[in-house]
Amino acid sequence: MSLLVISDLTLRIAGRTLLDGASLSVDPGRKIGLVGRNGAGKSTLLAAIAGDIAPDGGTITLSSRARMARIRQEAPSGDANLLDTVLAGDLERTTLLAESERTTDPARLADIHERLRAIGADSAPSRAATILSGLGFDAAAQARPVSDFSGGWRMRVALATALFLNPDLLLLDEPTNHLDLEATIWLESWLARFSGAALIVSHDRGLLDRSVDAIAHLDQRRLSLTPGGYDEFVRIRTEQALQQARAAERIAAQRAHMQSFVDRFRAKATKARQAQARVKALEKLPVIEAVVEDTPTRFAFPEPTPLPPPMLTLDRVSVGYDGKPILSNLSLRLDMEDRIALLGANGNGKSTFAKLIAGRLAPLSGTANHNPRLRVGYFAQHQAEELVPDETPVAHMARAMPKAPPTAVRAQLARFGLDADRADTVTRDLSGGEKARLLLALATRDAPHLLILDEPTNHLDLDAREALIRALAEFEGAVLLISHDPHLVELVADRLWLVGDGTVRPFDGDMAEYRVWLSERARAASRPATTPTAPKREDRRDRAEARKAVAPLRKKARDAEARIGKLTAERARLETRLADPALYATGSAEDVTAINTRLAAIGREEAAAEEEWLLAEAAIEEASAQD
Repeated sequence: MSLLVISDLTLRIAGRTLLDGASLSVDPGRKIGLVGRNGAGKSTLLAAIAGDIAPDGGTITLSSRARMARIRQEAPSGDANLLDTVLAGDLERTTLLAESERTTDPARLADIHERLRAIGADSAPSRAATILSGLGFDAAAQARPVSDFSGGWRMRVALATALFLNPDLLLLDEPTNHLDLEATIWLESWLARFSGAALIVSHDRGLLDRSVDAIAHLDQRRLSLTPGGYDEFVRIRTEQALQQARAAERIAAQRAHMQSFVDRFRAKATKARQAQARVKALEKLPVIEAVVEDTPTRFAFPEPTPLPPPMLTLDRVSVGYDGKPILSNLSLRLDMEDRIALLGANGNGKSTFAKLIAGRLAPLSGTANHNPRLRVGYFAQHQAEELVPDETPVAHMARAMPKAPPTAVRAQLARFGLDADRADTVTRDLSGGEKARLLLALATRDAPHLLILDEPTNHLDLDAREALIRALAEFEGAVLLISHDPHLVELVADRLWLVGDGTVRPFDGDMAEYRVWLSERARAASRPATTPTAPKREDRRDRAEARKAVAPLRKKARDAEARIGKLTAERARLETRLADPALYATGSAEDVTAINTRLAAIGREEAAAEEEWLLAEAAIEEASAQD
C-alpha cells in the first residue's frame, strides 16, 4: 500500500498553473528526488503535501497514522540550547514528559511510560546529539543557545529537528544549501540508513545519485517517475529524447511527402481520389511533439593571458583577524594549471584562506608573494548582499567596467546567461541563481588568472551547475574551489587541500578516500582515548600505506570510466548521423559503411574498457576488505 498518493493534482500560484493533472505514488521506504527547472513548482508541491496550501484540483492522500516531517521555512530562534531545541521538535515526547510531571493517576502514568518506551524517549537525547554532531555541532556547540548562531547554522538545526523525528515521510527542500561538504557527506550516509520514505528537492547531483532510488521529473506541469539516481535519469531521458526526435523526423518526412502529392494532384480529376486518400492518411499520422528543451545553459569564462610560474607563493604565513591567527605555518604554491579544492568543516578557515589568496586579507606574519601581473577573480555568496537592489545587472557591470563600451558590458553578462531581459531587470527581482550569475560575471570581468569560487553553486539549478563544470574545464587559468557539492569537486579539482587543525596541507587521495578518512575519524572520535581499540600511530600508518597501494587501482578505474564516457558520446554522435536523412541523400555508401564499422569497433572498445573497470573495482574491493 502506498504511503502517499498524489492524483490528478492541479496547483496554481498567482494565476499561473504549476501542476495540471499531475500524479505520483510514494511507497513506504522509497526515496525520490524531485527535479525540474527553476520555477516549475517543486517547492510549491512540497508545501501542498505538507498541507500549507490547498490544491486547486485533484487529491493528496497520506496514509492514515503516517508521520510526516519537513524542514521549517523559518530558522529556529530563542534562548534554548541546540539539543533541547531539537528534542522539543518531537511534540508527542515533549507533551508526554510534561504530563508525566503533572498527573497523579497511576493508570495514566503507566500508560505514559509505556508510550515513552515505545517511542524511544530515553534514547532521544543520544539520537539528537548524534544528528547534531553529524551536521557540524560539537558537544560544546550543542549546549549553546540557538540565538548564538547565524541564520545558516540555525537552518542546520531545523534540518536536525526534521531528521530527529524519524518520520514515515520526510520532505526535504534543498537540504544541502546550508551544509559544508563534510555535513553533506554525513547527510548522504544518514539517508542511506533512513528506513522511512523521502521526497527530496535538490540541485546537488551527488546527493541525487547516492541517496535516492527514483527521480520524479516535474515538467510541463506533469510528473513522471524514472527509477534510479540522477545519472540514470539523464541517460534514460536522453535516449527518449533521441528516439522522439527520430520519430518526429520520420513523421515529418511522411507528411512532407504526402503533402507534396496532395499539392501536385489535388486539381487533377484522375488523381483526386488518391489525393483525398492521402489527406485522410495525413490526418491519421500521430502528432509527436518535438522535445521541448529550455534554452541550454552556457557559461564562458574570459581567457587570461599566460603568466610565468610561480603565480603565488606562501612562506610560513599566518593569517587571521584582530591579530589572532586562524591559520598558521602556511608554505604553499599556486600555478596557472592548478585546480585545487579546499576540504574541511565550516569554521576551520577555508574562507579565511580564500581571502588571503585573493589579497583581501593581509598575512599576520610570514611572506606572501604574488606575481605582479596576477589578476584574481573572487566569488562568494555573501557578495549578493552588496548588490544594489534598485540597479540592473547592466548598471552593476558598467560601474565595474567604466572604460568598456555598452556592447562589451552586455557581452560579459551574456557569458553567464543574463540575456537582454534579465540584464535590464532590477536586482531585487532576480532569482538567487540569476544573482549568482551576475556575481560570476562581475568576478571574471578582467579575465583573471586565478578564480576563487566560494560555494558558487548554492543557488544554481542542475543545468547551471553542469554549465559551470563545462566552463571551468575549458578555463585556462587556476581554480581554487570551496564547495559542499562532491560532484563539482570531483569533476573540477585535480588536487585536494585539507583545512584543519589551524593549517592547510595537501590531502593525498581523492574524494572517495576522503569519505573513508572522514568515516575513520568519526569512529576514532567516538571511542574513548584510553581503550585498547583507540587508533595508534602504527594503525594510521598501515591505513595510509593501504590507501597508497590502492591509488593506482583507483586511477585505472577512473581512466576506464572516462574512456567509457568518451566512447558512449562518440556512439551517440554516430547513431545520430545514421538517423539523419541527409546522410543518405548527400553521402556515399562508403560513408555509411565507415560509420557502421566504427560503431562495431566502439562496441569492442567499450567491452574492453568495461572489463578493465570491473577488474579494477574488484581489486579495490578486495584490497579494502583486507584493510
